Amino acid sequence: MAEYEKKVRELLKQHGFTFHHHGKGDHDVWFNEAINVKVTVDGKIKSRHTANQIMKDAGISHHF
Repeated sequence: MAEYEKKVRELLKQHGFTFHHHGKGDHDVWFNEAINVKVTVDGKIKSRHTANQIMKDAGISHHF
């Protein structure tokens, strides 16, 4: 299985998101101040469905 967390984090950075704080376990919260949106990113994203849901929650039209 492919791991998507690096790709997801890079796309979030490209769309104005920055690391906000650590969540529970290996989750991190990213925030985009311009659009006031927070998304939670798992430390190990192995499912493209999970990666796509994070992109959808962030308002980014990218599909893996």
